[in-house]
Amino acid sequence: MRIAIGVSHLLRAAAICYLPSAICHAQRLFAICYNAHMPFLIDGHNLIGKTPSLRLDDPDDEQKLIVLLRGYLTRLKKKGVVFFDRGLLGGAAKWSNATLEVRFAPSPKTADDLIIERLRRAKNPRGLTVVTSDHDLAEAAKHAGAKVVDAQAFAQAMLAPPPSPSTKEKGLDADEVKMWEELFKHRPPE
Repeated sequence: MRIAIGVSHLLRAAAICYLPSAICHAQRLFAICYNAHMPFLIDGHNLIGKTPSLRLDDPDDEQKLIVLLRGYLTRLKKKGVVFFDRGLLGGAAKWSNATLEVRFAPSPKTADDLIIERLRRAKNPRGLTVVTSDHDLAEAAKHAGAKVVDAQAFAQAMLAPPPSPSTKEKGLDADEVKMWEELFKHRPPE
C-alpha cells in the first residue's frame, strides 16, 4: 500500500511538472545553472571589464554594475556580494540591499583579498560561487572548494533578456489529459 501511495504522489507530481519546454528554455536562456542557496562572490571591476555595456574608465561604472546585478540577482532569486578594489568605503552601505551587498576594499587590500578572506571564513565554501576571470583568484576559489564562473559568461547571462511573460507554455493535450484521468481513476485504494 505504501508503494501505491508513493507512486500516485509521483504521478501527480509528474503531471503537474510536465513542462519540458519551460525547462529547456530556462536552461538555454541562463546557460549557467546555480544552486538555489549558492550566493555569488563577484569580482566587481573584473566583471565590469567583461560586460560590453560598461567601461572601467566610466566614473559611474560601479553604480551601473550594481543596478545590473540587483536586477539579475532578483530575477534569479539569488543573493550576492560584489567586491570592488577601491571606492567610497562609507558609500558601500547605501548601495547594499537585501539582494546585493556592496564592499570596497580598503587600501592596501584588493577585492581579490576580500573574496579570499570571505572564502576562508565561510563554513561551507562549496556553497559559494566566485564570479571572476582572474586566473589567480579562480584558482584560489577552486582550491577553497568554491565554484567558479567566468566573468564573461556571467555578464552574458546577466544581460540576456528575461523570459517573456507573454510566452505561454504548452500544456497537456487532450490525449495526455485522458491518459492521466484514466490512470487516477484506476489507482489502488489507499
